[in-house]
Amino acid sequence: MLTTKKLSGALLTAAATLLAGSALGQGLGNSPYSRYGLGDTNGNYGGVRQLGMGGTGLAAPNTGNVNELNPALLVYAPRTTWEAAFTAQAKTIRNTTASNRSGTGTLGYLALAVPLNKRWGAAIGLKPYSTVDYQASNVGSVNGDPTGIAARRYQGTGGLSEAYLATGIHVLRDLNIGGSASYLFGTITQSIGTAIYPFGTYDLQTRLPLTTNRQQVVDNEQLRYSDFLFRASAHYRHQFSKDFNLNLAAVQTFEGRLKANRQRTTEQQDANGAVIAGTSTVQLSDDSGTITVPAQTQVGLSFDNGRNWSFSVDGGYQQWSQFRTFSIVSAEGLSNTWRVATGGEFTPDPGSVEHYFERVTYRAGLSVAQMPYAPLGGRLYDRAVHWGFAFPLPTATALESTVISLAFLYGVRGNTDYLYGSSGSSNVQEKYVRVQVGATLSNRWFIKRRLQ
Repeated sequence: MLTTKKLSGALLTAAATLLAGSALGQGLGNSPYSRYGLGDTNGNYGGVRQLGMGGTGLAAPNTGNVNELNPALLVYAPRTTWEAAFTAQAKTIRNTTASNRSGTGTLGYLALAVPLNKRWGAAIGLKPYSTVDYQASNVGSVNGDPTGIAARRYQGTGGLSEAYLATGIHVLRDLNIGGSASYLFGTITQSIGTAIYPFGTYDLQTRLPLTTNRQQVVDNEQLRYSDFLFRASAHYRHQFSKDFNLNLAAVQTFEGRLKANRQRTTEQQDANGAVIAGTSTVQLSDDSGTITVPAQTQVGLSFDNGRNWSFSVDGGYQQWSQFRTFSIVSAEGLSNTWRVATGGEFTPDPGSVEHYFERVTYRAGLSVAQMPYAPLGGRLYDRAVHWGFAFPLPTATALESTVISLAFLYGVRGNTDYLYGSSGSSNVQEKYVRVQVGATLSNRWFIKRRLQ
């Protein structure tokens, strides 16, 4: 039966979903790699449960969480389930000459799954698709002036959010299929500032000017994206024995073409970033076009006993070499990516009454991914160790429950080993720690009256 309390929860969920779009666009600290393409993409790796297992779960059914990673698994949701998470990250960025520390937090995602009947489930949600958050600089020579120095500053903020509607259907004894329609939207703002310094007025060691009379020309670009993205999925589950099940899954994200509205301006700024008096902002362009988001293929394999443990291996491939854009930041040089991850979860005794920590779920996993950046042909990788926990609240009943989940990730992206260029600069390495805190509330919303 749908009560006033449950209806209020649904309305709060809808309100939070509408208000969360801007929060999802926030980055997780300075990342020079987010300058290219659409930024750091999330890659459809799931929520707090999946993050604790290495970003796996394509083929791992679960009755306690919203699994929007594979829409076909929504048929396993026995109760209406609401889930939200908060993500925080701290990172250290370095090359061979300098390092920088940064960190921040943002809303992770929102999701609501509803069992429509015993063979059909659906979900709506909001999650980040990509984030752009970087500040970087370099120096070079000036054409026609061998003693001059050109200092360039690159900045970018924003990202894309994904609002989706997903559904899963049980079609045969062992087979489920599903799909989702997502609306991608968001704004990415980027700028390139160039300042020319005569010989002796710029310190190459600290990369700071020795004069306060600096002027720079800044090219600004704002791109607003919006359009739809579609996924199709399948899940096969076969029981070999009472204590052993095999699961296979596949998810295909189809190539998308996003509409983009672009505004470009240029202006002259002083050392504080203010427009210089007597000058004006010049509109360079106000146009529109499309960008191509490459298709993504994911496959998964998992084993479980249907009660208290599961083990998964997932893999994915995406052709970022097919990405096309018309931004001032060139997309040339992006390469195809792949990702392999493994992980699992274990609950010692889900029905234990006397020992609480035997009802806690423990998760762990490993992941390695090839990044879409290949400076001078050198491949860069993202390697991470994952772990996590799920703590059920003791107030759980047969009709409702609340679970607080934690997921942790320690990763290393890129390297500083490959030197290139006459300036002796190097690649950038990021070492990061990410924490995600999620709350899952499930409830039987619709119960048929047996007594009038």
